[in-house]
Amino acid sequence: MSLDLHTAAPPGGGGEPARSARAAHRRPAPFTRLDLKFSPYLYVLPFFVIFAVFSAYPIIYTVWIALTDRSPLNATISFVGLDNFVELLTDDPQFWNAVVNTFGIFLLSTVPQLMLALVLANALNRKLRAQTFFRMAIAMPIITSTAVVALIFSMIYAKEFGLANWLLDLVGLDPIDWRANRFASWFAISTMVDWRWVGYNALIYLAAMQSISKDMYEAAALDGASRRRQFWSITIPQLRPTIIFTLIVSTIGGLQLFTEPLMFTSGAGALSGGSEGQFQTITMYLLDVMNTRFRWGYAGAVALVLFLLIALVSLVNYLLARRISSDK
Repeated sequence: MSLDLHTAAPPGGGGEPARSARAAHRRPAPFTRLDLKFSPYLYVLPFFVIFAVFSAYPIIYTVWIALTDRSPLNATISFVGLDNFVELLTDDPQFWNAVVNTFGIFLLSTVPQLMLALVLANALNRKLRAQTFFRMAIAMPIITSTAVVALIFSMIYAKEFGLANWLLDLVGLDPIDWRANRFASWFAISTMVDWRWVGYNALIYLAAMQSISKDMYEAAALDGASRRRQFWSITIPQLRPTIIFTLIVSTIGGLQLFTEPLMFTSGAGALSGGSEGQFQTITMYLLDVMNTRFRWGYAGAVALVLFLLIALVSLVNYLLARRISSDK
C-alpha cells in the first residue's frame, strides 16, 4: 500500500487559499472604487449646473454689460468702464427718488406686517373654536393673484368712488388723491403688501410657537405671570431666530417690490410710478431704463447697485442676528 505524497498538504497550509479568496472577494472592483469616488460629485452636479446657468452667468453678464454702452439702438458696443455707475450715483436724481420710494414703502409695509403677524400668530396659538378654519383662512391671501389684489386695492383707493375716500367722508375728512400724493401712495401700496403677506409670516411664527415647550408657560403662570408678560418674556425671546429670518426675507422682497406699485396705476406710463415718480421703486426704474430708454448697459448698473443694496441690508441683518444670538 503506497501513499500519494503529492496530494498531502502540509499542516496549517490548507487555510491560505480560502483566506486569499475572501480577501479578493472583499477588495472592491475598479468600477466600484470609481463609483465611490465620483458618485458624490455627480449627485451635486445638477445644483451647480442650474446655479451656473441661472445665477452665475446672469451675474457675470450683468457685470459685463454694466461696463459697456450696450443698447439695441447701437450697432456697436463700446467699453465705458465705470461711467454708468458714476452717472447713476452722482447725476441721476430719478434713481435716488426711486431709492427713497423703495425704502419708504419697505418701512411702511415691513414693520406693521411683522408686528401684525406676531399678534395674529399668538392669537391662533391659543385654543379657539374652528381653529383649523382660521389657520387656513389667513393663508388665502398668499394664493391670491397679485394682479387681482392690486386691482381690488386700486378700486379701494380710487379718487372718486373709492371705499377709502368714502370712509374719510363719513368722518368729515376731505378725499385724498392716493396716486398723486407721495406718502398717500406709499401707504396704499403698503396696505396692499401687508394684506398679502401678513398671513404668510403669521404661519411661520405659528409653526415656531408650536415648538416652544408648554412647561415654560405653565411655570410662568404658576409664578403669576399674565399672558402679556408670557408673550414678551417667553414667546418673543424664543422666536428671535424666526423673527430674524422673516425680517431678512421681507427685506429682500421689499427692496425688489415691483408688481404692487406697477399695478397701482395703469396706462403706458405705469413704469414711471406716477406723474412725478412718487411711488416708482428701483425695479420699476430698472425696467423703465431698459425698455423705455433702451440703455441696457445703464440698466445693468442699476441692477448691480440694487444687488449691492440687498446684500448690504442682508449683511446688517446677519450681524444683528449674530449679536442677538450671542446675547442669549
